[in-house]
Amino acid sequence: MSSASQPSLPVRLDPGNSNDLDGVMAIMTTAFDPGFGEGWSRSQCAGIMPLLGVIMTIARDELGQARGFALQRSIVGESELLLLAVHRSAQGCGIGGQLLDHFVDTGRASGATRLHLEVRDGNPATAMYQAFGFVAEGRRSNYYRGSDGRLFDAVTMVLDLNRE
Repeated sequence: MSSASQPSLPVRLDPGNSNDLDGVMAIMTTAFDPGFGEGWSRSQCAGIMPLLGVIMTIARDELGQARGFALQRSIVGESELLLLAVHRSAQGCGIGGQLLDHFVDTGRASGATRLHLEVRDGNPATAMYQAFGFVAEGRRSNYYRGSDGRLFDAVTMVLDLNRE
């Protein structure tokens, strides 16, 4: 586990599937402000789940309630973090770090040499990604469209596992 992850809310990480979409959407609703346009719809999540190399991980508390999730895909030596979200009531408790640590570990186990993600410019989660060694590699102008039509840039970040 990375030293960047200091959990204070005990959770277990379980493989997720389409049966977990209700919990995922409940987390998405609290984690992503619609003003920034970062969250996915239920149909987007359901549509990607059956694709080759896609993994969903659910962080569950001691009562079995979903508190966070990550969605990733691995293809030909690279892994991409598609979504990572923690329920607003559990943010700051180390769950995001545990999910990110799991993404790095499963990416490495799949044979990936580079890990990718993108994050809205200005998203506070950027600090967590940097603490894990991700570095900004590019920018996608006007990538996210907020609920009011405003556009926000995405920063693409990468972790080169060969340089660790």
